[in-house]
Amino acid sequence: MVRRALFPAILIAGLGGPVAAQVGGDPERGEVLFRSDCASCHQVGQGARNRVGPHLNGIFDRQAGQIEDFRYSEDMMLRANAGLKWDFESLDRYIENPRVFVSRTRMNYAGMESAEDRSDLLAYLRLFSADPANIPEAAPTAAAVDHEVAPEILAIVGDPAYGEYLSTECTSCHQESGAANGIPSITNWPADVFVTAMHAYKEGVREHNVMEMMASRLSNEEIAALAAYFENIE
Repeated sequence: MVRRALFPAILIAGLGGPVAAQVGGDPERGEVLFRSDCASCHQVGQGARNRVGPHLNGIFDRQAGQIEDFRYSEDMMLRANAGLKWDFESLDRYIENPRVFVSRTRMNYAGMESAEDRSDLLAYLRLFSADPANIPEAAPTAAAVDHEVAPEILAIVGDPAYGEYLSTECTSCHQESGAANGIPSITNWPADVFVTAMHAYKEGVREHNVMEMMASRLSNEEIAALAAYFENIE
């Protein structure tokens, strides 16, 4: 079967070098990959917002670290200030192994090994950069929701000072710097995402022995306090 592609070239391989994604790929398959691998942290499309990661509208041909109101890791900003620009080559290298490309990135993703998968994913993301004024009018591929939290719980305003006091048990594993070296970053998350994740562990929707134990010991107010602290941690 001949696969339809939105853009011309597919893949090229250098002699003795790694296979890299180029301008081609199957955007429909890329959407499936985005939903499975990226949508827990990123949004793209009409109304997309920054969540755990920045929104990905207009990412192609943009200087790195430029999304307003998103706090990037220190290492990402070092690369950005050195002139990093997001194009097919740099995005391909980043997606393949984020922590090799940016040493202490906050992006908790092991990487996408398949060059074909990366090519398809980038073809999908390219749809939202080709004409920023005419982004496809699909609902944004929002952060995955695996748990619903009552509005009154999400409305609790946490005390960041109390959250800092409580945070020592969190930072025995998670790094305050936001680096995600084997253990996910929890810094600068939107408070509602943090609260939802903690309640998912608290109620056994997400399975992780340590996190379930920790969350079960926390009150709603304590979870809100931790969320307030980590949302704006320096």
